[in-house]
Amino acid sequence: MRLKKIVFSVALSCIFSGAALAQTTELGVNAGAAGYIGDINPNNLFKPSGVAFGAYVKRNFNPYWAVGIHYNYGKIKGDDANSDDLSLKTRNLNFSTSLNELSLQVDFNFLDYFSGGGRKNFTPYIFAGVGGVLFNPKATYEGETNELRYYKTEGEKYKNYAISIPYGIGMKYRIGERLGIFTQLGYRTAKTDYLDDVGDRYPLTDPARGKVSAAHSDGFNLSDPSITPDPNHPNFPPGGQRGNFVKNDTYFFVHIGLSYTFTSDKCYSF
Repeated sequence: MRLKKIVFSVALSCIFSGAALAQTTELGVNAGAAGYIGDINPNNLFKPSGVAFGAYVKRNFNPYWAVGIHYNYGKIKGDDANSDDLSLKTRNLNFSTSLNELSLQVDFNFLDYFSGGGRKNFTPYIFAGVGGVLFNPKATYEGETNELRYYKTEGEKYKNYAISIPYGIGMKYRIGERLGIFTQLGYRTAKTDYLDDVGDRYPLTDPARGKVSAAHSDGFNLSDPSITPDPNHPNFPPGGQRGNFVKNDTYFFVHIGLSYTFTSDKCYSF
């Protein structure tokens, strides 16, 4: 009788909680657009500027909480020439860079949801986490593209990687027994001010710093490419403010994606 009670209890456990325990591993892919907020785009919080795509593997602990490892790739850019601010147009800086991000993220679903089960077919959700991003800003002038980090445009050489803090919102929908679709908007605070190569001030010393003399006969200067009517009275003098006063750049991904949840109908065996 004791053995029968144990078997019966385990069977009930499988019936009522087995689905939630089994539906744990989720794979997903996504694609969309990337954008950036920083010294060359200080005000527009949602301005996509390039493509983005990614993938993840996630463990669902229950219908509400999940933890995943995410990889995202994106391209961002900015150009003072497109600004409505006359001072930024005069500054005449531009950049573009690819982003390679790896992060650990925690999801919270507001409703009882799995892409492979749960009582709801959809749920809004939020996420946050921590990660790292690789970047390499480049600028194009007079038809040539240069990797800005090597020209020390503000007098210092910065690292091409940084810690990133992802956070955002989204919506998930179940479209099949194990398939789901989702859409999300996620921002990242990057612990660097140099995604765009612009962060502080024009260099005080070494007027050759930032010049591309090998490629341009006029010694084109990537530190200060502004067009100055009088070279003796520059628009942006040495030591003057080059970027804004916000010390961390921000980038974002807007995605739509497809998820697949691995399930198992197996219970305990004796």
